[in-house]
Parts: sequence; C-alpha cells; structure tokens
Amino acid sequence: MSTVRPPAASAVSPYDLVVLLLAGALATAAFDVFGQWLTPTLGFSRLAPEPLAAQTLQTLFGPFEGATTGGAIVHWATGIVFYPVGYVFVARPIARAVMPGLPWLVVAVAYGVVLWVFALYVMAHLVNGNPPFLAWTGITWVALIGHVVWAVVFAAAWRMARR
Repeated sequence: MSTVRPPAASAVSPYDLVVLLLAGALATAAFDVFGQWLTPTLGFSRLAPEPLAAQTLQTLFGPFEGATTGGAIVHWATGIVFYPVGYVFVARPIARAVMPGLPWLVVAVAYGVVLWVFALYVMAHLVNGNPPFLAWTGITWVALIGHVVWAVVFAAAWRMARR
C-alpha cells in the first residue's frame, strides 16, 4: 500500500531570491516617492515610515543613540525583505488555496490593505502607543494608498520577472 504525499514545496532559486529583493527595493522606492514626495507636493500628508520604525526600536529597546539610523534600516529591510516574504510565502499561497482564480492585482491590493493595518494598528498603536490608525488623519489615508502602491508595484515586478 503506497502513501500519498503532498507535493514538496518548490525551493526558492537564487534567481527568485534576487527578484524578491529587487522587487522589494523597487516597491519600497515607489512607496517612499509616493508618500514622502508626491503626496506632500500635492498638498496631502507626508508619510514618516522611518520615524515610526525608530519609535518602534525605542519602544522595544529604550532610547538609544542611532535610533534614527536604525529606523531607516528597519524601514528599508521591512520593504525589501519582510513584506516581500509575506507576499510570496503567505499571501499568494493563501489566495491560491482559498480562491485559486483570484487575479494577482486583487491579491496585491488586499495584501497592501493588510500591510496598512499591520503598520498603523499593530505597530503604531499596539506597539508604540499612538492612536489607532494615527487618529484617522490625513496620514492614515496616504498610508493606505502607499501600502497598496507598495504591494501592487511588488506584485507586478515579481510577476513580470518570473514569466
């Protein structure tokens, strides 16, 4: 009697790893251009992801010299490594399991909304003690669009590079 085994998870190739990192860098640059240049230029709120990351570091480890630099490193590492890993290894597999025919753009937009909730509720509020969703001010909505922009840019780059 033979045992039926599920197919093995496909290994991540070196090419996939490079694509993941480059797409994450591109998406993070798009997020920063949108939230730190375009929206304030148009009269809307300016995003401050690096100060939020620095605040998180100080919340977790206490005040320290270099928190501003640490915040920049955490912001870029999150956008280049951690958010991409979440999309590729969590969001896409869940979407495929729950709704196999769901278009990539819908998955990306939903993932962007999840990132927004994570950033503005979990990190800004629960970890750092700021008002939930930064008190539903202008920055709240710029952050929502910015996180969706990040996810769509990442998903599009990931998809195009892997065709």
